[in-house]
Amino acid sequence: MRCRLSLAILSICLAVNVAQAGPWLRDEGSGFTSLSYSGTYFLDTAQANYLEYAWRDDLTLGADISFYTDRYGAPSGEATLFFRRPLSDSESVHRFAYELGLGARWSQFALLPHLKTGLSWGRGLTLGERHGWSNIDAAILWDLVEKSHRIKLDSTIGLSFNARFTGMMQLYLTHENTRSYAKLAPALVVALGKGKTRLQIGAEIPLRNRYDTALKLALWRDF
Repeated sequence: MRCRLSLAILSICLAVNVAQAGPWLRDEGSGFTSLSYSGTYFLDTAQANYLEYAWRDDLTLGADISFYTDRYGAPSGEATLFFRRPLSDSESVHRFAYELGLGARWSQFALLPHLKTGLSWGRGLTLGERHGWSNIDAAILWDLVEKSHRIKLDSTIGLSFNARFTGMMQLYLTHENTRSYAKLAPALVVALGKGKTRLQIGAEIPLRNRYDTALKLALWRDF
């Protein structure tokens, strides 16, 4: 029974993947892509492209690339190439993984390379006959030019309502220099066709300025 429950939780976590993928690694030779678009009432827009591929059962390679345009038309972006490895075995209730990556942020005026170090924790959840998961992804992006750093802490709780619909609630926390930011991100994920493609419909709500709330659409694909 415990084995069947673990497999059910793992299948949900892998099928309902996000850019902050947590400590669940994929089977060798499998992968995941995500394309998302978000926009606010004031026409601040963001496009995110995410790819991960399981080179081995214990090694995932990935890329996370985002483009931003503010309400005045100024472009910027960020890209990180990374690898992820487990810190716990596949039978553990509590799962851990670490991540290392290299990338850069850019704008009209600067190109700032960074080093990423990350640590993830996760575990499966049950609510009656429904299965879900929770995970926390912590990361520090070390600026290699200005010698500053950015701290990110993203937490996720997800619950599968049935084979087609899954609900998620995420909290994004960021601290950079002397400023901190927080966003709440509720979402519904809908399986399309045979379930390898999923549509995410949600929002990102800043806790300090609700007027900058963004609507978000994303298309996920397992391969």
